[in-house]
Amino acid sequence: METQVNRNPLLRLWKKIPLILRSVLLGFVISTLGIVSWQVVATIIPMPWSIILMLGLLWVFIKYFSGGGFPVSTKAFRRENFRKTNLSSKTWSIAIVGALLIVLIEQSGLVVTFRLMQFPAENFLTEYSFLQTVPIWMAWLVIIMISMVAGICEEVGFRGYMQGPIEKKYGPLVAIVITSVVFVLVHLHQAWSGPIIIHIFAISALFGALAYYSGSLIPGIIGHIIMDVFNFSFWWSDLGSQFNRVPISTTGIDLHFILWCVILVVGILLFVRSMRRLKIMGKSYN
Repeated sequence: METQVNRNPLLRLWKKIPLILRSVLLGFVISTLGIVSWQVVATIIPMPWSIILMLGLLWVFIKYFSGGGFPVSTKAFRRENFRKTNLSSKTWSIAIVGALLIVLIEQSGLVVTFRLMQFPAENFLTEYSFLQTVPIWMAWLVIIMISMVAGICEEVGFRGYMQGPIEKKYGPLVAIVITSVVFVLVHLHQAWSGPIIIHIFAISALFGALAYYSGSLIPGIIGHIIMDVFNFSFWWSDLGSQFNRVPISTTGIDLHFILWCVILVVGILLFVRSMRRLKIMGKSYN
């Protein structure tokens, strides 16, 4: 790899860019590549053929960025940034629980937030209103595909290629914070992002912690996909159900609000506990 860098002026120039900026750019490009691919495919190819084609493209995306294909000189770099996939069964089980807890934390956090303030339904529902105009089976297929694209491409791009190199040089805290800030910035164009900026940062940080302590992107990818299925079917459309609770400023503190606050706190505590267990297991393996 070093020999090729020395011979290639573009690679030499790339190596002169500070590592943090280099990682941010690379992670953003990789994530965007997958998402834009879906947008193009969905625009020019009718359903359900666009979904079938995108499944193939996602397979190629994972295969390449986990270290497959050419050039051979970058295989080790790509494998390293995709992180491990050969985890022990115990690590897998705890990491998957951690991923599901992130889903619980995110959903309960949104419920609590929109009991503290009015749910801005017009901001959330407008962008994906087209889901109401297609057959329900097609709407669900679109939701699942959007969730898979976001879950796979964002975890590989952000928690893999962006967070990974920064993590190795500056430590996990710096890497997770920088990655989460960028993750927030790339979502600011969404109409729904304003009221939940803190949520976006926090969830990114949780996925970052999961990637670091588990040593793998796969649990985060699974959790991210499940989380987005809930988001697209409940918060970003009325396909699953409709949130029609009013703020506690009108109703007062009721059992519904207390229950979801408890769920949120318990979810956070259990997530912290699962990360501690992964940390201890990681030390024992080393």
